[in-house]
Amino acid sequence: MTDDAHLSHGLAGDALPPDWPPLTDDEVLAVLARVPMVGAVRGITWRSPRPLSAAAIVDSAHGSVFVKRHHASVRSVQTLGEEHRFAEHLRERGLPLPAQHPDVDGQTAIAHGEWVYEVHDTARGNDIYREAFSWSPVGGVLHAQAAGAMLARLHLAATGYAAPQRETHILVARAEVLSAADPIATLEGQLAERPALAAYLGERDWRGELRATLAPWRAPAHAAIARQPSCWTHGDWHVSNLCWSHDADDATITDVLDVGLSASTFALFDLATAIERNAIAWLEIARGDIGRVDLAQALVAGYHAVRPLSPDDLSALASVLPLVHLDFALSEVEYFEGITRRRDHADVAWHTFLHGHAAWFGTRPGQRLLEAIQHAPGGFVVQ
Repeated sequence: MTDDAHLSHGLAGDALPPDWPPLTDDEVLAVLARVPMVGAVRGITWRSPRPLSAAAIVDSAHGSVFVKRHHASVRSVQTLGEEHRFAEHLRERGLPLPAQHPDVDGQTAIAHGEWVYEVHDTARGNDIYREAFSWSPVGGVLHAQAAGAMLARLHLAATGYAAPQRETHILVARAEVLSAADPIATLEGQLAERPALAAYLGERDWRGELRATLAPWRAPAHAAIARQPSCWTHGDWHVSNLCWSHDADDATITDVLDVGLSASTFALFDLATAIERNAIAWLEIARGDIGRVDLAQALVAGYHAVRPLSPDDLSALASVLPLVHLDFALSEVEYFEGITRRRDHADVAWHTFLHGHAAWFGTRPGQRLLEAIQHAPGGFVVQ
């Protein structure tokens, strides 16, 4: 059965027809026929509203599995394999992530026509934020504290993982422009291999716009980043990518989901991303006072309890936060301009996500959040 009414999450907290067609029963039958551990397919029971791919939970004779489909222009077998190898490294070191199912050839990234598929166990626990939009705040300080602690566990598990950088910029949370001494020159050097981004930027004074946005933040961010050791990171640490023991305040995290944005960056990049994703109500940016100091401090306190942070770390975290979305916003521009051909969405990524988010940190509420992050985490008390 195809659900013609299926909608996906839009960029403004709305529901829109998806850019990618929903998975169908016939389609998952064909894919899962190549995955011997699944058994007879009974049908799709849920479709994900996430907008950048198509995904569904499928009931089978051996239980439910999670099937995700990417267009080959977004993820090749090679670039999807990069994610799977990182996930396997984390699992081997005790981090709870659902296992991937290989096909008959032993491949976990499964090419079929213009698509590339992956098949996972369904996550353990309750997916209580399953319908939550990205950039919607976490439900409370205890959940934020648990999320921070689990992120620290992930970084400890990632220690020693030395794979090369991702081969793609498309929808990957890299940090080369953010980390560069000269971000403009670094981005210029990337454009030959990123033609869609080059085409979009070529229609505007992007150098002038980017210089103006970076100016208040670039020097302290670069100085802070220069002191950080590199490591592979999750890249999208929002509570919708976590499953929970139950839906009450004292719930624990049972599984970590979706390392699709992972890349080689640095640990404080991931923690800054977690604050940006979970402690700021970006979908209400016109309201101005959208920062949740309590949630940001709880994330940091949870992280600090597992992987202690020094005062220098906290200063670096606050320096990185205003620009943490820089490289990913550029990847979103590239994706919307070159793959989905949605110029309106590319404009949102450039104007709102990249420039608007950075500018918010210069407001009084933004400054208040940055100041709060620099307080010693040992002083945070989560009730």
